[in-house]
Amino acid sequence: MKWLGSLVLALSCATALAQEGGADPQPLDSPVPRVETPEPVSQGPASLTRTDVDAWLDGFMPNAMSVADIVGAQVVVVKDGEILTARGFGYSDLEARTPVDGSGDMFRPGSISKLFTWIAVMQQVEAGRIDLDADVNTYLDFEIPDAFDAPITMRNLMTHTAGFQERLYNLIIGDPALNLSLEEFLKQAPPPSRIFPPGETPGYSNYGTALAGYIVQRVTGQGFEDYVDEHVFAPMGMERATFRQPLPAEFEPFMVNGYASASDGVAQYYELVPMSPAGSVAASGEAMGRFMIALLERNPEVMSAETWEQMYETLYPLTPPLNAMALGFWQLDKGDLRIRGHGGDTNFFHSDLNVMLDDGVGIYVTVYSTGPAGEAGALRFAVTTRFEERYFPEVTQPVGPRLDTAMEHGALVAGTYESSRTIETNFAAILRFAGQSTITQNEDGDLVFPLFGPPVVWREVEPFVWRHVGGYERMAAVLDEDGQVEYVTFEPVSPIMHLIPAPWWRTASLVTPVLILAILALLATLALWPVRAIVRWRYKRAFPLTGREALAYRAARGGIVLVFAFLLIWGLTFQTMFANLTGLGSGFISQLYIAIAAQFLLYLALAATVWNAFVVWTSAQSWFAKLWSVVIIASVAMVLFFAGTNGLLSWETSF
Repeated sequence: MKWLGSLVLALSCATALAQEGGADPQPLDSPVPRVETPEPVSQGPASLTRTDVDAWLDGFMPNAMSVADIVGAQVVVVKDGEILTARGFGYSDLEARTPVDGSGDMFRPGSISKLFTWIAVMQQVEAGRIDLDADVNTYLDFEIPDAFDAPITMRNLMTHTAGFQERLYNLIIGDPALNLSLEEFLKQAPPPSRIFPPGETPGYSNYGTALAGYIVQRVTGQGFEDYVDEHVFAPMGMERATFRQPLPAEFEPFMVNGYASASDGVAQYYELVPMSPAGSVAASGEAMGRFMIALLERNPEVMSAETWEQMYETLYPLTPPLNAMALGFWQLDKGDLRIRGHGGDTNFFHSDLNVMLDDGVGIYVTVYSTGPAGEAGALRFAVTTRFEERYFPEVTQPVGPRLDTAMEHGALVAGTYESSRTIETNFAAILRFAGQSTITQNEDGDLVFPLFGPPVVWREVEPFVWRHVGGYERMAAVLDEDGQVEYVTFEPVSPIMHLIPAPWWRTASLVTPVLILAILALLATLALWPVRAIVRWRYKRAFPLTGREALAYRAARGGIVLVFAFLLIWGLTFQTMFANLTGLGSGFISQLYIAIAAQFLLYLALAATVWNAFVVWTSAQSWFAKLWSVVIIASVAMVLFFAGTNGLLSWETSF
């Protein structure tokens, strides 16, 4: 039954795949250690000085990293045009016990790389080479297919509202032989399917950012990496930063090793990101400090002050009053504290960057190793959160009283949801099923939902707006014209993701037990086939069926064998996929073709079991035989239904 375990593993790991290598912070359902900052001794805000920040970090980071099983980290804080502090924690090389250099060592900030891409785009907007509202096909030498009677624009790409489904294939790879140039990667397969009308639903897209980077390359006539080196990194003073892959030799002495966890202790490969504009940067702590200073000072060597403000303040508030998407930046405001930022993840590095636009302050935190249960996400979120609470205490406003409508509105919102950052049209749609999130309601009428770790409580403070009890994040629900929930979203991911109610027929809490019962019924039927034969042989009994009835009986059991062959093939396919996530080659695509063709086994199985039921019901067999023939049909149909609603019957191989 190892193959069945592989299928179960595929389902259970699906959520992790959706998060791993992704760039936006996703809610984690697995518990993670809570990391708390020691309360300051004095009343009121702490003094934002190097001495105080260093003392706070020294009291917070080592213990938090130990609890989260993290190897190393960098924290960089800037203030008033200077790097206030650049601290390293843990080891850049665990085996050699080399301490992290907070200023000089290079980390992988993941999707924070996108900010450099968006700045490059806005430089070309400023130069008149890119129109934010023109069809992106205007700038491409291949075509994004039409859909929804509306073109995709650069503005859609920058706000993650192009409507693309997720692209997973070789998102991050470890084998340099599989790496492709940006142009080669974009042209090797059709674009991801468009599943939402442009401009309506945020669906965080690495592909969309890669497309934008390629457009910069096209309109400037300069390689993307060359362009960013010259026009973004150089004027910002970022000497130790690069998009280039593999890492250039001059930077290798400064690059820290990646690890899965401190307890694992095995140094990992240098991650390659074929969609490089979306996440391939390697940068030192000092370089990221220079970057934050450029953002805060609206560096005029990069863009005009007006263009900087256009990026920061062109907001797309799809869900007021929650934070929205700016042009490339996430709005992360907390009350009157105006914050823009971005998060980033590779397999082994996890980062956040926040700049307080009106205060001349920025913080960048990056950790490497993920921790056994994804604790890195909780740790990086805790660092930026506690920093802002400590030095800007106005963000810690009381939650406020619960509305009288809390019980009614909470009951309407409680349910099962699927992320708008999803896949619908190929076999990887099974990740949508496995990654469903559940919002529940407690006895007080409050909602309960995870926020980067264990479930937290959300209290309704405005109609259909909830506040995190113990924090400042907000959740909101938007209703359709019939008064039903259209979507839910919550901070800090409100700019880039919606949670859409799962249709009842795809809800895991319903489908999973029914699917298990169906498989058990098929297993029981199959298991009894040889058992009955052995019993008859032992007691010298003849097989009770003859002719057409005997043939139908055996055809039905043969059909069940085909069902399990289908599950076996997909189980092995997922096993191959998860074992080679960082380097899926042509061999996997061949295996995928076989798995896709295996759907004919289900069609044959259904035909065989239907014929068997017809024969049984038109013969003089027992009532139990007639009833069980229907159970067999229903069980095969349930497997077919599950496969069909989760992409396993799709003929699409581009994922």
